[in-house]
Amino acid sequence: MASLGTAVWIVKLCGTALNQRHYSTSRVDWKQLRPMILKRIKKRSKEYPIKRMIPVAEEVVRAREVVNEGVSRLLKVVPVQSCKFCPEVHIGATGHQMKTCYGFKRMIKDRPHEWEPGNLNDILVPVQAFHQKNMYEDEIKHDQRFDFTRVPAVLELCHHAGADIIDEILYKSEQISTTLKTNNQQSAPILPDELRYIGQRTLGAWENLRLGVTKLLLVYPSKVCKHCSEVHIGQSGHKARMCGVFKFEGWKGMHKWNKARVDDLVPQKIVWHRRPHDPPVLVDGGRDYYGHAPAVIELCMQVGAIVPPKYHCMMKTHGLAPPVR
Repeated sequence: MASLGTAVWIVKLCGTALNQRHYSTSRVDWKQLRPMILKRIKKRSKEYPIKRMIPVAEEVVRAREVVNEGVSRLLKVVPVQSCKFCPEVHIGATGHQMKTCYGFKRMIKDRPHEWEPGNLNDILVPVQAFHQKNMYEDEIKHDQRFDFTRVPAVLELCHHAGADIIDEILYKSEQISTTLKTNNQQSAPILPDELRYIGQRTLGAWENLRLGVTKLLLVYPSKVCKHCSEVHIGQSGHKARMCGVFKFEGWKGMHKWNKARVDDLVPQKIVWHRRPHDPPVLVDGGRDYYGHAPAVIELCMQVGAIVPPKYHCMMKTHGLAPPVR
């Protein structure tokens, strides 16, 4: 009897496995499922934007305007230097002497920088994306790339999140062509207390901006190409073949999309930080001793703003000074 029971149990088990195999190998009629999938996607689009995230998106838009205004005013007082041949930026009257320039195409190494007056885009790096009415529109094809307007990626994210953005802000170009060559010249000088207030307000808005974008990215999908800085706000990346003009021709310029992070939409632009016990001009020999800081934080700190403690480790506040030679 025991052997008979075992045989029955084996037959049942084999029958279950065969049934599972039959169902798993059965063909799926995608023609019948397609209308159901499209209907579900259309129904899902009615759930967005999420009402609880609308105040967050509106706060991000306000914080971004405060940051742009504050940095623009501080650049009239604090000198900023930008390298002529690479993206390196230094905040100060004189650029550092470290040999970290690599040229336009990274063809050279260990070359001193050639400094020139910087502008707003050197501190707040512009990141743009294609503008769509909603996040469930059809994919942008390669031949449609000129039919869509390019807007700041942060504003596009806030637009999908339900923020009411006026056209003057949404379509305003971020490309500043006129450099601030007269950083230290100003018709109406700003008092130190007012400068400190502007710096602290700008620093607080910068933190709120990054925090708000982090919250929105948890709810609304965004993509970034892993080979270039292209950003797309939406379910899937666009099909415009704009990646790798010089290097990645193997896949005909198609982007390789990954999930975007806050640093992809709001780059920090890390710069060298000069501490009180460092020399007036940073030299190449002390490269291992100097600290770093985001450009906005460094700019606000130089007018008296209090830096949050989370940046002290990056800035090496209590680090050693380079040895004197």
